Amino acid sequence: MFTILAMRLSFGLLVASVAAGLLSVAAALLAMPAASLQFGLVMLLALLGYVLADRAVRRVRWAVAAGIGLLAVVAAMRLLWYQEQVDEAGWLTYGQGVAKTSMLAHWREMINRERLAALGLALGVLGLAAGALALPSRGRRRGVATAVLALLLLAGFGLSAAREFSRYPLLDLLGTVWPALLAALVTMGALALSGWRADRRWLLPVGLFLLSLGAACAYSDLAAAWSGWWLMAKPPDGAFLGVGVRVSTSTEGFPQVSSAIEAAIALAGAGLVAIGALRSSREADAS
Repeated sequence: MFTILAMRLSFGLLVASVAAGLLSVAAALLAMPAASLQFGLVMLLALLGYVLADRAVRRVRWAVAAGIGLLAVVAAMRLLWYQEQVDEAGWLTYGQGVAKTSMLAHWREMINRERLAALGLALGVLGLAAGALALPSRGRRRGVATAVLALLLLAGFGLSAAREFSRYPLLDLLGTVWPALLAALVTMGALALSGWRADRRWLLPVGLFLLSLGAACAYSDLAAAWSGWWLMAKPPDGAFLGVGVRVSTSTEGFPQVSSAIEAAIALAGAGLVAIGALRSSREADAS
């Protein structure tokens, strides 16, 4: 009786997680960032409950649960920051009378928040990667495919990052973006090794591929924010930069396709890694 109830609870949490994830993506598409963050948080909490409810996979459950829990903390932080921004002033605007130093200080604060979120992302993917790599290797030749895919992804990411490294001071840039860089490298490394540990439906490698894309996007966003701040704080000799921030509105670019894609990649990646790791553990125990 208890086993049946546990199975029903686990299935219900999985359905709730999928539904919340779809609602989060839909809200992002409709330019509703607060709702998207809220549904994203619900999705991760339901997924965390699903992982903890599955007591048959002790090999990977706690590492995967820790990773999902940290990603949920990051989602909660982002939601809190967004609500604080709306409560204070809505969308930020800067007029001619606002001092450059004040704007740069606020800009730097936003970058520091993104660094903290990137650190949470890095710790979260470390937990997920640890759970995935704790799975036994089954010697599948298909593992070569994930290794090649990870190398191609790493090469593309490296070429993109090299442009930032060449234009700005390396130590200053790395001092800001290292958490997001760590997250990207960890997920790509886990992707390279996931083929040997994949479940039959390859949910684990697909999830790690999506998480790699999400971590690369997080790195790109953080690097772009820092480079904009750097150019404003330390402009090149002879350059004139006007103080100001472009005003955003909730309907600009409606629908928000890019935001919806980013939300879908991040949430789907976390979900597929968690479910794939559990499935792979069950399959390894059954074989």
